Formats: sequence, structure tokens, C-alpha cells
Amino acid sequence: MASVQTASPLDVFSATALPRWVACTQALDDEDVGSIPGAVAREFARPDVRAAIGPGTRVVLTAGSRGIDRIAEVLRAAVDQVRLLGGEPFIIPAMGSHGGATAEGQQALIAHYGVTEAAMGCPIRASMETVHLGDLDGGVPVWIDRIAYEEADVVIPVGRVKPHTDFRGPVESGLMKMIAIGLGKQNGANWFHGQGIGTFGELIPKVAAFTLAKVNIPFGLALVENGLGKLSIGEAVPAARIFDREGELLEIARAKLARLPQVPAVDVLI
Repeated sequence: MASVQTASPLDVFSATALPRWVACTQALDDEDVGSIPGAVAREFARPDVRAAIGPGTRVVLTAGSRGIDRIAEVLRAAVDQVRLLGGEPFIIPAMGSHGGATAEGQQALIAHYGVTEAAMGCPIRASMETVHLGDLDGGVPVWIDRIAYEEADVVIPVGRVKPHTDFRGPVESGLMKMIAIGLGKQNGANWFHGQGIGTFGELIPKVAAFTLAKVNIPFGLALVENGLGKLSIGEAVPAARIFDREGELLEIARAKLARLPQVPAVDVLI
């Protein structure tokens, strides 16, 4: 009986010269912040941070709409540190018009990241109401979350510093953007987006500086991720240095970003 030969899928290459392959390696930045409670405790142990919070101080921490590595752990650690200093912590969503521009939608969005009252051990107060702080020269309106303005003695923005995908500026995604747009809720976000994304690099520092002059924001907690998307840096940045230090952290974050590997001239990269 004649044997049956089965064709191999690789037979198609038997009469074809395969292209040359180029070997390459890629080493991503993997610096890790380590213990989240430990890293946050070190920042809250600084004298300038401790001086901002005392017994009975109502302290609001912000939660944004982005999926930051271990953000629930960061916020819970910050809540615990505020309590150790005698403060009364609570959390608000600070994300412009994200979450469907509703208080319920924004609270549900941060819950998706594990930021719930049960997990945080403190109240979460969500509202879309804002206070008009005033106007910059040229008629630029500045808004802030009503709860942060009226029900807190201290506001601490907590956010990731990184390059933005759609605009360039001295600061991009980070604390100043959260202050200018995130805390501005839908009113702030609508006005900004109405000006066009190309104006953000110039307007965000101006609006944030105006807010910092009107609201007690003694420092912000800046977070930077490494090339693997894991937290690499957690730093309390004093209000007086937010613009300069955030610009420095932006460049650090940019250097840590994952990129396509550096390879010789190739025709196809898979």
C-alpha cells in the first residue's frame, strides 16, 4: 500500500528565500517606588507637609479618571497619613467632564479603580457643582469643585505626571492639569475644550496658578510610572514649586516611557 505524505505549512518556503532577520534587545526602565504606604509616609513626614495639616483640618484628596498603577493604594495611604496628623480626610473625583459629566458617573469611575469608601476608609463626596473663582486677563474663567472650595480646609491634588498624547507644553498631564481642568469639573473642561487642544500648553499653567493663589493647596502628590507602567516615583511637591518641579518630573516621565526598540535600518518591524 502506498504511503500518504502530508504537506507541511512550511513547505511554502522551500523554494523561497526568507528575508534576513535582525536581532535586537530592549531594556525598559523598571525603577519601582517599592512599598506604597512606605513611600507615601516618607513624603508626609516632611516638615512642610506636616505643617499644612493639623488636628481637625478637613483635607480633600483628588481622584482622577485615569488608571494609574496602584492608585487605590496611594490614596488609602494618603488618607491614613492625613489621619495620623489629626486631619479629617475625604476624597472627591476630579476629572472635568469624564464619567458622563455626572456625580454618580464620576464616583462609579473611580470605584472601577478600587477607590470606594469601604476601601479608602473615608467619605467620597462627588458633585458637579462649581464655584467661579474669577477671571484671568482676557476673560478666562476659572472654576473649582464646590465641595473642595467650601467643605475642605486643604486641597491635595493627587495625579500622574506624564506627556500628554495631544498637546505639548512646559507641563502636560499632571498636577497643574488636574487643578485647572479636573477640579474645574464640567464647566472648566467645557471652556478649555472650547478653546482647542492647542491652547492647553499655555492656558493650564495660568489657570492653575490663579487657582493656587485663591485656594489652600499647600502641595500636590505627583506620581510617575516607569517603562513597565508601574509606579516609579511618588513625591509631595510644594505649591510654590509645582510649575518648576512638575516640568522636571515631566522630562523624567518622558525618559522612562516605553518606546519602539532602537534597531538598524529594517524594512519590517514585527
